[in-house]
Amino acid sequence: MPSRFLWVNIPGFNMYLREGDSVTLQSKIICGKNVTRTPQLTSAISELITYPQWTVPTSIIAKEILPAVKKDPGYLAKKGFSLVDGEGNVVDPYSVDWTKYSRGIPYKVVQGSGDDNALGILKFNFPNKYAVYLHDTNQRYLFAREMRSLSHGCVRVQAWDELAYRIIRYDNKPGPDGAPSRVEDSLNSWLKQKVKKHITVRNRLPVFIRYFTAEAKGKRIVFYDDIYGEDKMLQSRFYAKR
Repeated sequence: MPSRFLWVNIPGFNMYLREGDSVTLQSKIICGKNVTRTPQLTSAISELITYPQWTVPTSIIAKEILPAVKKDPGYLAKKGFSLVDGEGNVVDPYSVDWTKYSRGIPYKVVQGSGDDNALGILKFNFPNKYAVYLHDTNQRYLFAREMRSLSHGCVRVQAWDELAYRIIRYDNKPGPDGAPSRVEDSLNSWLKQKVKKHITVRNRLPVFIRYFTAEAKGKRIVFYDDIYGEDKMLQSRFYAKR
């Protein structure tokens, strides 16, 4: 393992930032539902985005949005979504013959940036084939729940702000007398102004998203629910006759 990395344990609904031999940040997380699972992966955070837009994945469009707009084209406006064609033009959903589509649509569905955006006000990008990422959320009250398998696959982070500042501070030396760096000042300003900006992470932070239903905490072993049935599958494969 690297000396500095981010560890996300899906069934534990937790995230740790480890630096050297210390855990310097802990946070609750929300992971994917059983039908839209958060994948296990290894990557590294390469970019932060303030006030991001959300382009809805095609799987969610097919399963959730298309059935809804067939019943009511006004559904998109109610949810703060825009319908965008291949040339970037906004399309009036009432002008579309939705009966022609059953599995997908030739449009993008985009949710504009803002406090009501599903991604919240900050997003952590890292390369991966699953198109998932870490992000804030506009439903922060859900972190109070014990069972937090609730998302479409991405990982929502309760301590998103502290994680962002730790990444920036590692990347940028503080000013005179420990004053915030220029990038940290910029982040503060962009969040106050509610503008979309990209921040490149020079020292990429390794990310490990894993699935462990048992975890050591101090001198104790803590067990978590097998939310995706991974242990059950292994048990049926290797211990079916016992």
